[in-house]
Amino acid sequence: MALSAQFFTDKRSLKMVQVIHDMADDTTTKKSPLNDNRKAAREQMEKMPDPLALSQALSSAYQRSQPTLMEIMERYKTLNAATSGQTLELDPMNLREASADLMGAMAANPVKYWAIQIEHVSKQAALWQSSLKKFRGEEVEPVIKPEKGDRRFKGKDWDESVLFDFIKQYYLLACDFVNESIETTEGISPQSKAKLSFAAKLFMEALSPSNFIMTNPEVLHETIKTGGENLVKGLQNFNEDLARGHGELKISTTDYESFRFGENIAATPGSVVYENELMQLIQYKPATQKVFRRPLLIIPPWINKYYILDLKPKGSFIEWAVEQGHTVFCISWVNPDAKLAQKQFEDYMAQGVIAAMDTIEDITGEPDCNAIGYCLGGTLLTATMAALAEKKQSSRIASATFFTTLIDFEEAGEMKLFMDEGQIEALEKSMSVKGVLDAKELQRTFSLLRANDMIWAFVINNYLMGKEPFPFDLLYWNDDSTNMPAAMHTYYLKNMYRDNLLAVPGGLKMNGVPIDVHKIKTPCYFLSTKEDHIAPWKATYKTTQMVSGPKTFTLAASGHIAGVVNPPGKNKYCYWSAQDTPEKPEDWLESAKETHGSWWPHWQKWTNAYTREKIPARDIKKSIEPAPGRYVKVKNP
Repeated sequence: MALSAQFFTDKRSLKMVQVIHDMADDTTTKKSPLNDNRKAAREQMEKMPDPLALSQALSSAYQRSQPTLMEIMERYKTLNAATSGQTLELDPMNLREASADLMGAMAANPVKYWAIQIEHVSKQAALWQSSLKKFRGEEVEPVIKPEKGDRRFKGKDWDESVLFDFIKQYYLLACDFVNESIETTEGISPQSKAKLSFAAKLFMEALSPSNFIMTNPEVLHETIKTGGENLVKGLQNFNEDLARGHGELKISTTDYESFRFGENIAATPGSVVYENELMQLIQYKPATQKVFRRPLLIIPPWINKYYILDLKPKGSFIEWAVEQGHTVFCISWVNPDAKLAQKQFEDYMAQGVIAAMDTIEDITGEPDCNAIGYCLGGTLLTATMAALAEKKQSSRIASATFFTTLIDFEEAGEMKLFMDEGQIEALEKSMSVKGVLDAKELQRTFSLLRANDMIWAFVINNYLMGKEPFPFDLLYWNDDSTNMPAAMHTYYLKNMYRDNLLAVPGGLKMNGVPIDVHKIKTPCYFLSTKEDHIAPWKATYKTTQMVSGPKTFTLAASGHIAGVVNPPGKNKYCYWSAQDTPEKPEDWLESAKETHGSWWPHWQKWTNAYTREKIPARDIKKSIEPAPGRYVKVKNP
């Protein structure tokens, strides 16, 4: 039963609302504790939405929304006709076995779960008593509080209104009960428990009272204020998102019309100086009279477009690196279609990193370069460096920097929940038909990892509040995802996520060359982020114990993207740094120094040792087309 509906059918909840009304109805003004209680109740009534005004607003919204509702119905008819005969996957996370294990464990030890239920009922009773005291104007401590960083309940009514404070805490107690029931279960595998916990989190987030009109005070107030116009506009936004997704709901997260390539996003001046079927190589125009002799190559992931490192001016890492005096080259990966279905991981090495390095040497005359790999781009960089080490060519990369990069995938976080055998088989089946993993599949997965921020916040803003999403370059990039070649992605999932063979010396071969990360002696700089849900920082730290050369580990605040894309001018967040890299990440963090602001200058200070002397700035001598090039502009339907 949905928690929001359950609240309104719960006898204690109905009694609470009646108590407020009864106490507020008495207009006696004589000074007494009872009248003080009545005064507090009247104040609570004033904080609640006017039911008559709300009824009128909802009725008006319903009448005005009829044309849009009819259009949505027609759109769904068209979608159903187009997808008839397709099989609906009812268990995308392969939870059947894990759920059966949980039920079996509960049946085997019912007394334990009765105790958890009794404790939950006790907390509910405490909430009821606490709320009654708050009705009477007494100061009370909440029975349960939202976790730090939970933005769903930031509005003042969630705390000041006894009714909505009760709804909030009632919901949080339910979440706590579900989580405890799963976490304390014995006799099921850690993988099954992690799956169940994640699925429960998604379910409970979907049932949050903030997601429903009648249990979100901010939506109720907005509905009365606008006479229901917010709901009319919200339904129109919903219909537009259906059209944008060609019948499937594709929630808008930003104002897509506000960004134009080469003007206010991916706008750092430069030229495409090389291209093949997998990538274009961009060389950026110098911004200083002199530049470092040793060039810099950036290898982004190919799950999204490269310009996460070239967002709007003054927020671009590429622009900043150019201003520091680097001759910057960056790979812009193609958005592949079925023609590239058989491209392998090693093709991304040969036609990507190695081809880029060869081109850079031809252009600059320098036999080596500094390299940066971001996320999956860092995984590719590591494999390339191990292959170069095996072939006695390590000197081609003078230093390597890794942004939020996994090499040992044993503890790869919540992403691993989507990588069991059954799910990989389902993905293989889908990719065998299309030739690629459709970009929207990956996008859905990443959105689920942060459903409150990436799904429900926009449902509330766009559909319930009837507002347009704010123009945000990072979210524009996030929505601009790419396909993945079937052969490459299958190899990546099986050999790295599932079998963790990149961490095993000689566990993989690429182009016939055995890969052993332990043979890498190149100086390395590792940048990870403390709240990373894609590449958990303690998992990325393991690479410091694998490579054999000098290494520096730095930990930035925030997450996988915001922690990396943190220009000094914003003076946001902080980072931790230390000279040594002990075996355990906890020991490293204990010895690390915290510094406020961006980690970018810290990296520049480190890389200065590998840039060599400065020379007159290099002009771009040959150009296929201006940056950002054609490849970055290829959109998925």
